[in-house]
Amino acid sequence: MAFLSSRPERSSALAALARERVLPNSYDLAAFALLAAVAVLAFHGAAAMHTPLAGLSSAPIVLDPALLPEYALRTTMRMFAAITASLVFTFVVATLAAKSRRAEMLIIPALDILQSVPVLGFLTFTVTFFMGLFPGSQLGAECASIFAIFTSQAWNMAFSFYQSLRTVPRDLDEVSRGFGLSSWQRFCRLEAPFAMPGLVWNTMMSMSGGWFFVVASEAITVGDTTVQLPGLGSWLALAIKEQNFLAVGWAVLAMAVVIGLYDQLLFRPIVAWADKFRFEQTAGQSKPRSWVYGLARRTRLVKRLATPFAWLGGHLLLLRFRPASARPLRMAPAASRALDYAWLGLVVALGTWSSWIAVSYVGQSLGWADAGDALLRGLVTLLRVVVLIAVASVIWVPIGVWVGLRPGVAERVQPVAQFLAAFPANVLFPFAVIAIVTTGASPEVWLSPLMVLGTQWYILFNVIAGASAFPTDLREAARVYQLRSWTWWRRVILPGIFPYYVTGALTASGGSWNASIVAEVASWGDTKLEAYGLGSYIANATEAGNFPRVVLGIAVMSLFVTLLNRLLWRPLYVLAERRMRLD
Repeated sequence: MAFLSSRPERSSALAALARERVLPNSYDLAAFALLAAVAVLAFHGAAAMHTPLAGLSSAPIVLDPALLPEYALRTTMRMFAAITASLVFTFVVATLAAKSRRAEMLIIPALDILQSVPVLGFLTFTVTFFMGLFPGSQLGAECASIFAIFTSQAWNMAFSFYQSLRTVPRDLDEVSRGFGLSSWQRFCRLEAPFAMPGLVWNTMMSMSGGWFFVVASEAITVGDTTVQLPGLGSWLALAIKEQNFLAVGWAVLAMAVVIGLYDQLLFRPIVAWADKFRFEQTAGQSKPRSWVYGLARRTRLVKRLATPFAWLGGHLLLLRFRPASARPLRMAPAASRALDYAWLGLVVALGTWSSWIAVSYVGQSLGWADAGDALLRGLVTLLRVVVLIAVASVIWVPIGVWVGLRPGVAERVQPVAQFLAAFPANVLFPFAVIAIVTTGASPEVWLSPLMVLGTQWYILFNVIAGASAFPTDLREAARVYQLRSWTWWRRVILPGIFPYYVTGALTASGGSWNASIVAEVASWGDTKLEAYGLGSYIANATEAGNFPRVVLGIAVMSLFVTLLNRLLWRPLYVLAERRMRLD
């Protein structure tokens, strides 16, 4: 008690100061209002997902602008459920692949194949499963839609996190080991923070990429099964079918409002928060800003209510899970090689067994002529993908570097880029169809750009992430040595962003194969245009409910994507890990 003042005025001043630190301020009121609004919307959307399935037929999709807020909420709920599942998948699977050589032998080829499987391919075999899992409830159809959106988001995030974990600077890793940090502590204190800037930008890209397939995931048609969930995707599908330009415009406006809201309320605060994880030895000259992030930092009561969670999180980061003196179990070299061979044999046997099942199923109704047709169509689509990715790289790499090196510009470009990345190609189909029919142009050529409309942004977002994370001290060193023009690009920035570019180009390549199913078949009302390729082959087989052709098309697409990744993108990954990491 010796430290307490005996003077009444000083005691009252201390009491007033203590009350000021506890009592809520105006920032607390604003924060609680935001949290309450989000909670009410979330509970309303979650309750709507559990309504009876019969309600979908009794209350079909109507092109009434008054229903757009409800449809937008339902779509947004599905998007955030899918992105949450994608984050869990990324932290578990990508970390396992980066940490375990044997797990990497199985996970990375599996990711190569899975990113090549189109959304329609997943829907073909999952709609019946999920609807049987929750009979009579919309929750089954909701789960099928969420899973379809998840398959358009997860692979990009997993590849980004895997690439970042594999390129952690060696000196920082050695320092963490020198301090005796356990594997869990190194992951929480070094590896995850180092990977955070790239993961944040790729999460934004995945969120936007999910919009590209929202029509296919909400307006589900597989053979005789047709499900239309309330949402912007179903609205767009109906508007395109009815040739209603005004309804398409309303959907685009609603999408722009939703993207702007979650950019301001979620992604921009996360970008501002993740800026502190940049790897550099000098202070950055300018930092990204967010009014929501600033609001949260100025609250009093909210921060006090969050103190127990912060305390719990801090103690979780300090867990070791094993004593510091414990040494990892080491195998003899011969035993380790034998285990590697056994594991490799298991992986090969599993792949051979899966391939045999697919071949047996397809062979019951299709012959070699069908396989040759699918392979030829795959070569045509491969040519389109390679050309489009090359053109997109030439355009977006310089722009991404310019934006990423200027945080103020990135702050203004971020919502625009998210909207452009989220813009569904289906909205442009009417204009493409009308222009091609009117001019007599070839669908084989002019439908191709629709493939890259939604996937080129993977390159832009990853390059922006790489340029944003580029250390300020290296930029200042290049300025001191007066490196300019092509020398600066070749010696400084291209090596610095190369790991990020490889991730972006790899996922853009896989996404382009996926988008070919939507882009190679375009329709507007009764007018339908089709380009020769593997995407149109799978789309037509899915619409007809011809499952053997669907399996054949997916198998051929997986083969092409896997070969492209093995022969091109994987060697570039190795080059990035060995020679272009920030050591």
